[in-house]
Amino acid sequence: MPTLSRFILALSPVLLAALPTALHAHPDHEPEPASQCVLPPGWSAIAARDPQFVVLGETHGTKEAPAFVSDLVCALAARGDRVLLAVEHGSTYDAGWQAAWALPQEQFRDAVLLHGWQGREDGVASIAMLDLVVRAHALKEGGAHIGIVAFNGARDDDQRARFADLPSQGPHEAAQAENIAEAAAAGNYDTVIVLVGSLHAMKAPSSISGPEFDPMAARLASYGQVATLVMEHGGGSSWSCQLSEDAEFVPGQPLPQNAVVCADHPAGGRDDLEGEPFVSLTMRQDDPKLGSYDGFFWLGPITASPPAFPAEE
Repeated sequence: MPTLSRFILALSPVLLAALPTALHAHPDHEPEPASQCVLPPGWSAIAARDPQFVVLGETHGTKEAPAFVSDLVCALAARGDRVLLAVEHGSTYDAGWQAAWALPQEQFRDAVLLHGWQGREDGVASIAMLDLVVRAHALKEGGAHIGIVAFNGARDDDQRARFADLPSQGPHEAAQAENIAEAAAAGNYDTVIVLVGSLHAMKAPSSISGPEFDPMAARLASYGQVATLVMEHGGGSSWSCQLSEDAEFVPGQPLPQNAVVCADHPAGGRDDLEGEPFVSLTMRQDDPKLGSYDGFFWLGPITASPPAFPAEE
């Protein structure tokens, strides 16, 4: 295994220079045992279905969704499951993630940050998401059987060409599903936990101002049993990129630079649920999401998690 110094010297000096000093100023910790983690209430209903893939469709940019997945991965590992954590980061960065995953705990955080985190202002590359992957790695170093894959988008031209005839967003969704399935098969995992945007987690065909396409979770069902859950919360805020209220733009033309604001934005939620996080396979009959997901995971109030790499002022 290469040493950290050899690993760093092989990387771009420009990329290394962009690493904020604060990201290096973190203490080293002993590897974390998984024994203290417990499964969320309601999980027994999911377990009864014995799914190979559990897809959790989130609203990006919250502290709570990655933390929920972090606890879930920990609890599954505590009962002896071989767990694959699939994260919606670019598949072209996965080789770098795997190299970082093989490093000792004190080297992992800085190493993984070199692959796909810079320039992401949309909530996907949040501090909470970084905390999730760092904790998963620490659990792995503590003896848990946990792997990771960055699965988003086509990984190469061959994969892109094979799915090119699918309608609308279909090629992107199909690539996501295949990347997850191949990583799962390569590691012989018991359970695959997928954290992804809620659109990709739908099991029914969808459309975005165009022809219908099969979302990732629908495609994933061809590889194994899937349980897909959508995030529900009690309101609060999330870090997201939204059109500014005074944005002026011409339809069909690129958006002006100042038309989109990436920040801590209010998020409305449900007022008929309360309490600690749980999962459920029961959805309201009047819920417009009924039929698109098998159930939901409840987080309670949510708070925004800003990017791990803040935008320069």
